[in-house]
Amino acid sequence: MTSHIATTASYDQLPVIDLSAAARGPRSRDLLHAQLHSAAHDVGFFQLVGHGVTKAETDALITAMRAFFELPEADRLALDNVNSPHFRGYTRTGDERTGGARDWRDQLDIGAERPARVPGPGEPPYWWLQGPNQWPAALPELRTAALAWIERLSAVAQRLLHELLTAIGAPADFYDPIFGDRAHPHLKLVRYPGSAGDGADQGVGAHKDYGFLTLLLQDTVGGLQVQREDGRFHDVPPLENAFVVNLGELLEVATDGYLLATNHRVISPAGATERFSIPFFYNPRLDGKVAPLPFPGATRAPGITTDPTNPLFAEYGYNELKGKLRAHPLVAERHHAGLLTPA
Repeated sequence: MTSHIATTASYDQLPVIDLSAAARGPRSRDLLHAQLHSAAHDVGFFQLVGHGVTKAETDALITAMRAFFELPEADRLALDNVNSPHFRGYTRTGDERTGGARDWRDQLDIGAERPARVPGPGEPPYWWLQGPNQWPAALPELRTAALAWIERLSAVAQRLLHELLTAIGAPADFYDPIFGDRAHPHLKLVRYPGSAGDGADQGVGAHKDYGFLTLLLQDTVGGLQVQREDGRFHDVPPLENAFVVNLGELLEVATDGYLLATNHRVISPAGATERFSIPFFYNPRLDGKVAPLPFPGATRAPGITTDPTNPLFAEYGYNELKGKLRAHPLVAERHHAGLLTPA
């Protein structure tokens, strides 16, 4: 059977990458690297299969997530992220902002389970992002499933990053020192409750992610859209047992724009249809500094995207803090008024 590689743009589906090919011998790994290189350089998004995450692992988290959103509103509001200076916990529908506009979704934000670190004099303010999660007392299985998912997907993302760096001719382990046991992964459990009823259809507005890699588990409802080479937003059809992967701003910074961080958004489902999604963000240590990546294509890199309203920082913590202060204005106003930039 001969393989066919499309030579014209098709927006019906993102590239599909099989990570298990890395273990099937040199020819399969070479093809994997060619596909990864193209997807990351040309699109910045792809679907990942062959990742090894089992249905049992996935079902455990989905079951716990649905049980969380079925809790009485008072139980969810007991975890309101407005009470957390670390931006952890529950965000009510409409309280998060993207591009200054309201996102019509509610969610639970979870990170590595660590003690709070309050920045001392002269320390970077991004240390506020480290701290404990908020968990529902009535649902102990959620904590177990969510923390297991963070550990499992961190391992998948590390393998994927190693293969991606190898694919573009860079040392596979170049960024290992800024991850390790002090990495700053982030997990969201998200529910889109349907249309807002006022004509607004922004489930989440167009944006790029802060870190290195995002692995998204989406349900079958659809609504995710990616901005492609033609400048328009195109649907990402759900693919069974696949993660939708996109590159974050730090990989764009690291490669001077050779690898793409791509705008994406979610359109709210029609009527009262619910949509659930679970994005996992593979991020380095808050104080990790992203050194320029040595790779053969560096001389052909176009430069990072310049947007005066969205400065990119090589020190990860500043990149995330910038985004959190914008996305969660209620948390920012209550706990971090001194960090807000005057209008």
